[in-house]
Amino acid sequence: MQIEEAIRKLGNDFPHLNWAFVPETIRESDEVMSYWPGEPQEDILVCVLKARQVNEVFHRQDFFFLNFAYRRDYRALSAASDNLLTIKENDCYIGQPFSGYAIRGESEEDIVIIGVLIQRDTFFREYLSALAVDNALFHFFLDPQTDRFSENRIHLTFGDAHPVRKILELMVLEYADKKEDTQAVLKPMTLALLMHIARAYRKESAKTESQALSDRIIRYIGEYPDKATLGTTAAHFSYHPNYISALLRQKTGRTFSEILLEQRMDRALALLKGTSLSVEEVSAMVGYQDASNFYRAFRAYYHVSPREYFRV
Repeated sequence: MQIEEAIRKLGNDFPHLNWAFVPETIRESDEVMSYWPGEPQEDILVCVLKARQVNEVFHRQDFFFLNFAYRRDYRALSAASDNLLTIKENDCYIGQPFSGYAIRGESEEDIVIIGVLIQRDTFFREYLSALAVDNALFHFFLDPQTDRFSENRIHLTFGDAHPVRKILELMVLEYADKKEDTQAVLKPMTLALLMHIARAYRKESAKTESQALSDRIIRYIGEYPDKATLGTTAAHFSYHPNYISALLRQKTGRTFSEILLEQRMDRALALLKGTSLSVEEVSAMVGYQDASNFYRAFRAYYHVSPREYFRV
């Protein structure tokens, strides 16, 4: 199947997906919510909106989504900015669960938007750890679980030859001709897609050159709390471990170990609050191969066990 044929097929399928908008009262106002429109057993859904006019109702949704302007521009109505944001061709708009959103557009030729939808539990279990290198990106994806109506979004620009566009084309081809193993094929593609997006996000938001060395070191520890040691951190910044240790104590009044523990516990708490991951899974994600060591560290830091913390 060729890409244009696949786009046409998914474009024809789009109106028949379960896009039912359920009325809900949110923050004392009447709004509508969109729930997973695909098959319940699917973790990833690839869809194509293909139309000359789009006037979507403003709504919220309970899944992660990525919309890519494959052909021509469209406008996104975001509750965060309370206005229409222009999404140009090759731009990517990423939304959190529960954030307000609507697509608007009008063109003499078809607007083509490729959408990738990911079930929340699947995202947390299979993709969050790969994206957690950047603390800001980590909290972008996790914050909606503790603030149900967080209104953040990510808007990135790519080119015709960028891997993001190529990967999306492959995903469209796979989903348009679904087979028994399509979900298994889509999952590594989705990981590659998200990794490229994370790389672009870091490049766009990176301002570490203007930060003090101590701030850059703390940022690095926060990005790799599961792997960072004094030795690897010193090697990354090309300094002797003794210098890194002395600098942190001088600038922050804390040791490397104290900073590492703080970063690990902050991330662990966010994961325990915002996902359905088990304590054992979370402990591994923050650098504890032995869950019993994590339990001891958590109790020493918060003065209660993980389970007691959420009963308080």
